[in-house]
Amino acid sequence: MDRDLVGSLDRADDLAPHRDRLLIPDARIYLDGNSLGPLPADTEQAVRDVLDTWRRDAVLAWDGWIDVGERLGDELAPLIGAPPGTVAVCDQTSVNLYKLASAALAHTGRGSIVTDAGNFPSDRYVLAGVAEAAGGRLIVMPEDPDVSTIARHVDGDVGLVAMTHVAYRSGHLHDGEAVTAAAHAAGALMLWDLAHSAGAVPVALDRWGADLAIGCTYKYLNGGPGSPGFLFVRGDLHDRLHQPIRGWFGHDDMFGFHDEFHPAPSIRRFLVGTPSVIAAAATEVGIGLTADAGIERIRTKGRALGDLLVTMVEPVLAAHGGHVASPLDPDRRGSHVAVRHPDAHAVSSALRHSGVIVDFRAPDLIRFGLAPLILRHRDVADAVDILNDILERRLHHSFRSNRSGVT
Repeated sequence: MDRDLVGSLDRADDLAPHRDRLLIPDARIYLDGNSLGPLPADTEQAVRDVLDTWRRDAVLAWDGWIDVGERLGDELAPLIGAPPGTVAVCDQTSVNLYKLASAALAHTGRGSIVTDAGNFPSDRYVLAGVAEAAGGRLIVMPEDPDVSTIARHVDGDVGLVAMTHVAYRSGHLHDGEAVTAAAHAAGALMLWDLAHSAGAVPVALDRWGADLAIGCTYKYLNGGPGSPGFLFVRGDLHDRLHQPIRGWFGHDDMFGFHDEFHPAPSIRRFLVGTPSVIAAAATEVGIGLTADAGIERIRTKGRALGDLLVTMVEPVLAAHGGHVASPLDPDRRGSHVAVRHPDAHAVSSALRHSGVIVDFRAPDLIRFGLAPLILRHRDVADAVDILNDILERRLHHSFRSNRSGVT
């Protein structure tokens, strides 16, 4: 790749100023923002402000904290194409999935759920348990199915189709509107996992007609390790769905301390317990940073970074027994590129040792996470050059191929 062209792409990058708003690990090319986004520069002060309020006001500060889940939900909603009052930032992704999937099956009166083999394992574990409890089963399609395959699997016993919008392994980007329509045509509700979408690619839940969605805030939204998840419930379903964890934050009169549970007539009925206010403060910074940059501009740059990586890495992999595992069409790919290599774990370890932070997904995938707010085009080019050097000199042979610890 012509380095003058790479330099011109960076000079024309209108998101470049946002790079300074994130603290990128020193002397590293960080290609793992799809697992954990880097620390925003303003997060430390935001957390300190919460600590100062806690020190100064103690329990009296709850007057300003009590609605944090709904408030952050409204801030996040435009980034995922949702109306105000339909999103809440709360709990963790798997907990939110359990709540919404259980409510969906109870509402439809059907016991089975359809998903695919490329869905995140934790999602499949939760969905299998929910379906089993409802007397149904989890129907697992092949990885990254097309719309016609999905439609064929949704029969009269299926109450929910649950898919990841951007597949965590391949980066495959599903057609949200078409898949949702296929689920609805068979009388099922549609639930989207937006973990690899929120903050990286445009999402249009309202336009798609989606019923439910979940996601996390620690990837492209830069909310920090363990930052809360979020959920979306279509507005007309708020008073028709009953989630199984009846926590006091979901009560219509939470400080009435009633003996019986009466769900709030809003998105609040899907809350459970006391939120982590400190984590919420960090999450708010990340959401605001993404909103300032603009999801359409983020997507445009993400596509360009992906195309650059694919163009450069294909010949390198072809010469060394590997290939690109993600869709080559940028319209069908999210903001990470997965490559397949027989020594993927050793290669990813060698890359990390060389300062290129990627991640490995068993058995043979290396994921290059292309977070547009922090990456330059030259970072991508440098990463591929380092990969080529590793493979040419067989430097990965000095690293253990068997995985251990966090990959």
